[in-house]
Amino acid sequence: MKKTIITISRQFGSGGRTIGRKVAEKLGIPFYDKELVEQVALESGFAPKFVEENSEHSPGKSLLSYAFAPQGVPGVMKGLSTADFLWNIQCGVILQLADQGPCVIVGRNADYILKDREDVLHVYIHADMDYRAERIVRLYGDSEKSPETRLKEKDKRRAVNYQHYTGRTWGASENYDLCINTASISEDKAAELIIALMNE
Repeated sequence: MKKTIITISRQFGSGGRTIGRKVAEKLGIPFYDKELVEQVALESGFAPKFVEENSEHSPGKSLLSYAFAPQGVPGVMKGLSTADFLWNIQCGVILQLADQGPCVIVGRNADYILKDREDVLHVYIHADMDYRAERIVRLYGDSEKSPETRLKEKDKRRAVNYQHYTGRTWGASENYDLCINTASISEDKAAELIIALMNE
C-alpha cells in the first residue's frame, strides 16, 4: 500500500521537526507538531505548555517515575493519572488526524499509535552528541546546563515515556522504516529521501 502518512520520531536537537516541516511543505500536506499539542490541550483542558512538556516526556528519568507520579481522583479525568489521561487523549487525536488523510506527525509516540496502519512511513532522525549540542546552542542559546546535559535529560525522558506506553525501546531501528543520521545527511537531503520513499 502507498505510504501517505509520515511519523517522525527524533532525538532532541537532531532536526527532526525541521525535516518534517520541509517534507510537509514539499508534499503540500498538513504538518502536526505544535498543532497536535494545541488539539490535545483543547480536548484535555490543560494549557498547551503543560501538554507539550508532559505528553512526550516522563515525570523523571526512570520508569519508576510513573509509579510515584500523582494518581487520579475518582470522578476526575476518569480516575486516571495526568500522564495516562493525556496519553489517552493524545492517542485519540493522532488516530483522528491520520483518518483525515495524508500528513506528517512529529513525535508523541505516533509511530506506535499508528503501527497497525499500512499507509504510514515511520522515520527516526538522530545525530551524534557533538552535532546536536552545537545545533541546540545555535538555535536555542545557552542555559545554566551544558548542552550535553540538556540533550541527555530530554532524550532520557522521551525514552522512558516511550517505553512506559509502548513496551518498546525508543530509537531501536526495528521500530522504524527509515533511520537518518543528520550529522552526515543534511536536512534537505533527508527530506528528499523521505519524499522519494513516499512517491514509490
